[in-house]
Amino acid sequence: MKRHGILNAPLSGALATLGHTDLIMVVDAGFPIPPAADRIDLAVAENLPDLRTVLGLIADELVVEGVVRADEVPTNNPRLDAWLRERFGDAEFSTRPHADVLGQLAAQAKVIVRTGAFEPWGNVGLYCGVDVPKWFGGEGVVAPDYYASKL
Repeated sequence: MKRHGILNAPLSGALATLGHTDLIMVVDAGFPIPPAADRIDLAVAENLPDLRTVLGLIADELVVEGVVRADEVPTNNPRLDAWLRERFGDAEFSTRPHADVLGQLAAQAKVIVRTGAFEPWGNVGLYCGVDVPKWFGGEGVVAPDYYASKL
């Protein structure tokens, strides 16, 4: 039996397929997931599981270099925005129009994880990165300028 981390087999397996620049979305209970998406449905009931729990567990297993959320999140759900900034402090943050999050962004996602969250604009995209010290910390390896601050 697995001792810790994500126990859900489909989610654990999907995370293992992600590579640099891949997008995974963690979404609320009402998100219109495209029919062709790799959908992992964790929703059981209202706020079970909640968005922050699922994002936190995923963050413990992935290197996240970018976080994208709807334009409305910083002003209309500032508690979520503050939590995201604290949890993903090293990531680059961006926003997109809400319609783009529901459409274009969802279509680009390699995996979409549905939570039970009843949270306004509770749809977050995570862009996977690399562990810079492990990739570029070897003797004789020169890291690109855009990674220098992470060494």
